[in-house]
Amino acid sequence: MKNLIQVAGIIDQDEASMLIACGVKHLGFPLRLHDGREDLSEEEAKEIIHSLQPSVYGVVITYLNDAEEIAKFCREMGATWVQLHGSITVSEIEKLTQLAPDLFILKSLIVRKDNLAELKSVSAELSPYVDAFITDTFDPSTGRSGATGKLHDWRISQQLVDISPKPVILAGGLTADNVREAILQVKPAGVDSHTGVEGLDGRKNPRLMRQFVAEAREGFRLMSSDAV
Repeated sequence: MKNLIQVAGIIDQDEASMLIACGVKHLGFPLRLHDGREDLSEEEAKEIIHSLQPSVYGVVITYLNDAEEIAKFCREMGATWVQLHGSITVSEIEKLTQLAPDLFILKSLIVRKDNLAELKSVSAELSPYVDAFITDTFDPSTGRSGATGKLHDWRISQQLVDISPKPVILAGGLTADNVREAILQVKPAGVDSHTGVEGLDGRKNPRLMRQFVAEAREGFRLMSSDAV
């Protein structure tokens, strides 16, 4: 996995088509959340995921923590990628790999103030059972850990990239204005944006999306050049 660009919070088919036209290959669908703030119904998400070409992936983003329920839900949705965004035991993730061996598993690592040691421990414990990690930002004012629009200390994500045996995707407050800088500092395997590419109407903005993809690609290009 390299130079991944994911955008989460797809509202409808028109938005999905626009993102794909802009070059986005991973579309995130937050579903079965604690707060019921889904962007669309499960049936609508299912229709979009089933319509995607093989080179584009629908990613189910969920707080579900039961392996059987996760596997069943992803099968129903037609999703081959899942982002486990909440707390889940190692045994359940291991069980999920057995129930759905072809399912690509992303595990969120939520960056809070001064929790680097905890995140290092979690990443080491879960690395044998997940395919990649994705860092995101905790918002203490709301208690939310996704779609907060807030940045976190990129030095924490950078250290996780350095020590993780699995790829790390960077999320949390990324926009067209900062994604290149974020990539060059953190050197992640991919980036994810949600609210940072939305207009005032709450929809993904085509101009912002084109800028975001262009800046992300330039960041990855420069990162690769630096590594040579």
